[in-house]
Amino acid sequence: MIIPVNLDEKYDVIVENGALDDAEKHLNLNRKVLVLTDDGVPEMYAEKVAKKCETPVVVTLKHGEESKNFDNFKHILSVMLENSFSRKDCVVAVGGGVVGDIGGFAASCYMRGVDFYNVPTTLLSMVDSSIGGKTAIDFMGVKNVVGSFYQPKAVVVDPRVLSTLDDRQFYAGLAESIKMAATSDASLFEFIENADVKRDVKEIIERSILIKKAVVEKDEKEEGLRKVLNFGHTVGHAIESAEQGRLLHGECVATGMLYACSDGVKTRLEYIMTKFGLPVRTEKTAAQLLPYITHDKKASGGKISTVYVDEIGSFKFIDRTAEEILLISEKKK
Repeated sequence: MIIPVNLDEKYDVIVENGALDDAEKHLNLNRKVLVLTDDGVPEMYAEKVAKKCETPVVVTLKHGEESKNFDNFKHILSVMLENSFSRKDCVVAVGGGVVGDIGGFAASCYMRGVDFYNVPTTLLSMVDSSIGGKTAIDFMGVKNVVGSFYQPKAVVVDPRVLSTLDDRQFYAGLAESIKMAATSDASLFEFIENADVKRDVKEIIERSILIKKAVVEKDEKEEGLRKVLNFGHTVGHAIESAEQGRLLHGECVATGMLYACSDGVKTRLEYIMTKFGLPVRTEKTAAQLLPYITHDKKASGGKISTVYVDEIGSFKFIDRTAEEILLISEKKK
């Protein structure tokens, strides 16, 4: 399936089993290419892309959220400069959300912007972070607080690479599909509830991408509707920062959703998350989470625009203070 994302600069998301083997058909690699990956990604994936490049330069980061830092950002730019990359060259991120975020941010800054391609290898990055142009690094313990909107030239999704993903990473990624279905597609939510998700993962990926595409096309810079994609993220990001890498992003989002929904929705979410081994509560206290929620990027005038799901498949925005969010969170424990 080829899914066009129709923004000012249109690009395609290619979802195809075996697409990684034909990367050169979907990406312009006849130039100098920085192939960015991390040591948690099987080497063969970056190698497959590098072999298709005219002049590849491979950079491998340490895996984990902690790699989204200024030192690695500087290192990527240094490698590009040392290898005489020009504005006509490009960056290809091969991996999960970490390399996609920092790779896209580096591409957006080097010489005021070079081409960027995303080749996601985790379920989370396939359905969410590789699409839509959000790039960022973490700073002073706050997640994604420094970054830019910078759309990729193309995204290549090969569901077959998920065969090397462990169950924890797989189901943490599934949390993002659950998130989108909960706010925007009741039939997809029911499908995930009842499907053999590993067998049916290609359909889940495609339907999740179609939701994100529709939202991003209407609101590229997160000025309104796109905030719906942050369902579960206000408390989820706070938990993720407070846990300092002990929990995966999708696990934190899963928990965060439970603090922004009706009791009926909470029951269905708890069932589906328990089924897939996702956490349904946090041991962090309100006092521990408050500093991170206070720095939420959606904060304005002392309040944060949060997504609330009263019924599966629909949502509404509610403005709350950090203290109000945490009061609800404490009651939901």
